Amino acid sequence: MSRVLGVDYGDTRIGIAISDPLGLTARPLEVVTPDRFVDRMRELVEEHEVGTVVIGLPTTLRGGESSSTEGARSLGKDLEDLGVDVVFVDERFTSRMAESALLESGMKRRERRATVDKVAAAIILQSYLDGNFPGQGDVKDHR
Repeated sequence: MSRVLGVDYGDTRIGIAISDPLGLTARPLEVVTPDRFVDRMRELVEEHEVGTVVIGLPTTLRGGESSSTEGARSLGKDLEDLGVDVVFVDERFTSRMAESALLESGMKRRERRATVDKVAAAIILQSYLDGNFPGQGDVKDHR
């Protein structure tokens, strides 16, 4: 079975998470800058035999498009040539959930800033793997 990557899009940082080989659990992997994203994804897809990339789609509280939605969709288009299925899921509150978890762990602010995006990506990915994402019926295969 191929692995799945999770992506938490941001204008300055993009968090990446990866599933285990069976597609049961997600773990935070790394944070990259937007200019390095496609090259790094190409490396990860080849190295880990990735079949699907799940991108968190930033939406408003009411589920509408946000200013960051276009950037996340653009990432999906950039990944089409990698031969993976690209799936978009509603990612509302994942960054807040990640921040809360890191706060509860006692992590200092500077460490949280460097970690929160990949933890949010893991939350996005784990929710997708569990089939628990609100709006998952609206998931789009972008290939």
